Amino acid sequence: MAEEKEVLVSVHDLKKQFGEREILKGISFDIHRGDVVCIIGPSGSGKSTLIRCVNYLETPTSGEISYRGKSVKDAFKKLTMFRTKVGMVFQSFNLFNNMTVLENCMVGQIQVLKKSKEEAKENAMKYLKHVGMDGYVNAKPNQLSGGQKQRVAIARALALEPEVLLMDEPTSALDPEMVGEVLHVIRELAEAGLTMVIVTHEMAFARDVSNRVIFIDQGVIAEDAAPEELFKHPKNQRTKDFLRRFQE
Repeated sequence: MAEEKEVLVSVHDLKKQFGEREILKGISFDIHRGDVVCIIGPSGSGKSTLIRCVNYLETPTSGEISYRGKSVKDAFKKLTMFRTKVGMVFQSFNLFNNMTVLENCMVGQIQVLKKSKEEAKENAMKYLKHVGMDGYVNAKPNQLSGGQKQRVAIARALALEPEVLLMDEPTSALDPEMVGEVLHVIRELAEAGLTMVIVTHEMAFARDVSNRVIFIDQGVIAEDAAPEELFKHPKNQRTKDFLRRFQE
């Protein structure tokens, strides 16, 4: 029998309301070590809200998020420490424009992880090299293309050495020719065994890179399956309708 992989993050009955509008309507799933989970679904279905709730960038209205079996609210006095374990890459990069590429990748290590400057620099260089951006250490974000900014943002998240990396539509703000270079980096991270949860509208990428695809529609999980199962034999009518648009 296959060994049961460790559950790193568990989401239980997560609900999120903005005023009267219920965006998430009781979502539950586990993220196991080594999982690459792609979250797909129509615009406005709650995908980005879900991933922001997992990282507590949005506070859930109700429900429980736990990390390694402990409630995040109870286990972490400071959410900044939780976010070093469960990192985030944003669609709009969120780099510090007044800092160089290298400083962007060092600042969290120094301020949150209390690393020395030397240690932080060495670590930052390792991950900048990993994403092919070590030649741009002295550049400021406004001197970079969108694809380069996103690769720096990924390196910055990796420099904190998270156990889980969340990505909220990491290619949606990019020009089409930049998308490939960022997906290439994410694909390499998946092959290296990093646990990731990726909100994406790149269907071919979701099919080829993930080991699980979650289809969200109208604030609920309509389907959660292996990619070959979900793309070839979707069980839910809403999944079929959604995928048909992409396959046409």
